Amino acid sequence: MGKNGNKIENTNLMLFFLGRMVSDTGSSIQMVIMPLYIIDAGGSAATVGLFTFLYLMPALLVYPFAGVLGDRLNRKIIMVVTDLSSAVVILGLALGAYTNRMNLTLLLSVQIIVSLLYGLFDPATKGMLPQLVTKEELTRANSTLATLRILANLLGPVIGTALYASKGITVVLFINGISFLLSGISELLIRYKYVKRESAQGVSGFVEDLSKGVSVMLANKVIIKLCGFSLATFVLIQPVYSTVLPIFFRTQLAYSDTQYAYMQMVIVLGALLGSILVGLLFGKEKNVTKPLVIGCSLLMGTMLTFSILLFPNILSFIGNGTVLYFALLIVVLSLLTTAFMFINVPIQTLIQRATPNEYMSRVFSIVGMITKGGLPLGALVYGIVLSGVEMHWAVLAATLMMMLISVKFFVSFLKAHDL
Repeated sequence: MGKNGNKIENTNLMLFFLGRMVSDTGSSIQMVIMPLYIIDAGGSAATVGLFTFLYLMPALLVYPFAGVLGDRLNRKIIMVVTDLSSAVVILGLALGAYTNRMNLTLLLSVQIIVSLLYGLFDPATKGMLPQLVTKEELTRANSTLATLRILANLLGPVIGTALYASKGITVVLFINGISFLLSGISELLIRYKYVKRESAQGVSGFVEDLSKGVSVMLANKVIIKLCGFSLATFVLIQPVYSTVLPIFFRTQLAYSDTQYAYMQMVIVLGALLGSILVGLLFGKEKNVTKPLVIGCSLLMGTMLTFSILLFPNILSFIGNGTVLYFALLIVVLSLLTTAFMFINVPIQTLIQRATPNEYMSRVFSIVGMITKGGLPLGALVYGIVLSGVEMHWAVLAATLMMMLISVKFFVSFLKAHDL
């Protein structure tokens, strides 16, 4: 590829990253404020839980259909239309807030629409990124994208809290709407060649396309193994942050809410460190199993350490409420998020490399539905288990299960690749 081709490729990638960064920041600003607003508007904890549920489930339900559309239609147009539609919907909600016509029913209804639009957007963007870079650059591109998303999640709470406290919900919604508008414009400027693919029409054609995507995924042992391993992390490990940690912090630790906020910030910084390191150390590596092995080893070590820190004897020995225990806890939890980045980025890269372009959106929609669906399932299982089993034993059992799954995964995966 000549200099002009490289320039176009770099510009396309910059526009792609800019669009994601802007919209992710806007979404982060709104999402961190919504629970506060719902309570302030007279909603209950159940309403907050329902809002969180609606943030995820509609997108998961639409994923399989979105995958077919992402492989049939122009992925760039899907991204632009869904982002601009989200902008219109959220700016309409901002107008409702400005005219004092917004209520919780309207807010939840809009959240369903936005989640459905994201469900259409995500498989298209997963399928488009491999078309903007070479296979050798995929790891670095995925690492950069993960870094930008983490930065957005860092900026969102800071900006959102300040805006909500000083300007109110209208300005928060307005900024999120504008972020989607700017993201759509950025994506519109990407120079992207769409090759139309012949496909059967009607419902039967749609079902046929979806079944072909499932067949391609099931026929590829690499994708199946990676999907299964990723599902295990979402079920067994991810709920540590959403379920275990809040309960442990509130019921058994003697730290303030401010210290909890500091802990959350350091945890996100751990993810940021992981995404940057993967790009720097392995961005040009053709063999991305190295960061995967490192990430899995780090995951098992940190989870084992975390489960030990949960034991009452260890807690009393180090001292509840002490600086030492707090420091140990945040270091372990931040290293755990670092491990996730060393796992997630290579897994995404390996699936992208193993999937033919014409099936990319369908495969990623199915993978996303399976793996991300593991998070609410894991949270539900942890909630049930913790009602009858002491926390330290439950987390230790989950850690040992994950260790067994990891060893089995790597033995079969590395053997299949003759590594």
